Amino acid sequence: MNQFRFSRRPDIGDKVRVSFEFFPPKTDEMEARLWDTVTRLEPLKPKFVSVTYGAGGSTRERTARTVGRILNETSLTPAAHMTCVDAARDQVDMVIREFADMGVKRFVALRGDPAAGVGTSYRPHPDGYANGAELVGALKSAGDFDISVSAYPEKHPESPDFATDIDMLKRKVDNGATRAITQFFFDNDLYERYVERARRAGIYIPIVPGILPVHNFTQVANFSSRCGALVPAWLAERFEGLENDPQTHALVASAVAAEQVLDLVERGVGDFHFYTMNRADLVFAVCHMIGIRSHEVEAAAGSAAA
Repeated sequence: MNQFRFSRRPDIGDKVRVSFEFFPPKTDEMEARLWDTVTRLEPLKPKFVSVTYGAGGSTRERTARTVGRILNETSLTPAAHMTCVDAARDQVDMVIREFADMGVKRFVALRGDPAAGVGTSYRPHPDGYANGAELVGALKSAGDFDISVSAYPEKHPESPDFATDIDMLKRKVDNGATRAITQFFFDNDLYERYVERARRAGIYIPIVPGILPVHNFTQVANFSSRCGALVPAWLAERFEGLENDPQTHALVASAVAAEQVLDLVERGVGDFHFYTMNRADLVFAVCHMIGIRSHEVEAAAGSAAA
């Protein structure tokens, strides 16, 4: 039976699409690591790559610089993140125009985390866009952009229930969202149930699973507890005792991420968004597992065979 598994078809790499998320670097060392990552992942030809943006535009210049380099120095298509935290509408509108003037045609529209950090209370700017749905509307009014929005398989931690959460996603779609990208999750059944809820609510845009390879389990577990993402007991057991063994930790992390993605492929998922944390190895390995290969590697193999 195994030879009939969809994920093992030789043409699976032609049927699966990926996108990657980067964050703008703060130091020269971090910038070097980011561009090493970009160079390694670019030959995989992702659909787009997104660049994050801090609360109130706190990384605005660094985000713009990173997006500009991607536009000018690579073949990649960048999507600029936009948030409405601690910013008036005219400020947000100005940033949208600045990105558009650079040649950006894709955006990821997010309400954004509170300026004080995940888990603290969110207060809209008195003259700003109140939420992600309003921000999508502003982007759609400003141009014919491709707009991705957030989705939460375990519901947003501030939502009282799934009905409220799905209603917000519906408002984003009604205002012009092109696709939704989920927060990371580790239980694929949660994603599948969330998609079913969205479809029942009349939401038919793609809902792309966000995949987070676990570079550091302790950090991921701590962040998950603040943003309401479940860390299953089996996942904790996989990484138990590996705190001081980075090599084995990396091997386990790539296996865990590949297992999750291959299971989603078997369930019919064809698009994946990877939160790279500006590191290439685990993402590259998982992409290789699902048949997405570096075109440079394929060209080199062809030359060697000739």
